Amino acid sequence: MEYVIIIIKVFIFLSILNVWFLRFNKQTSWRGGQAANMKEEFQVYGLPGWSVQIVGFLKLLFAVCLIAGIWFQQLTRPAALGLAVLMLVAVVMHIKVKDPLKKSLPVLTMLVLSLIVSAS
Repeated sequence: MEYVIIIIKVFIFLSILNVWFLRFNKQTSWRGGQAANMKEEFQVYGLPGWSVQIVGFLKLLFAVCLIAGIWFQQLTRPAALGLAVLMLVAVVMHIKVKDPLKKSLPVLTMLVLSLIVSAS
């Protein structure tokens, strides 16, 4: 089971890097509303512009802590729970703007994986 948790941690880490570095300014089918990039997505949700940087920083911090948690286990639970909270808020934002369920699947997946890691 330990190896499964490591794989999940790496998957979460790589997924967050992908979203916040490679796809930040790109349109995807997962963006809220009709947003064409991350900043527009936050606008669709009615969030202030500065929240993009705060959320991005927190997601990257928690993702790095998950990877560090492979060697320093005490980092794992706080990082996973922090990510779970952020993913829960993201689900709420998708519901708020009445997105179809399909757009919430990535954050729901990350929420479940974060909870699995936090429980390990």
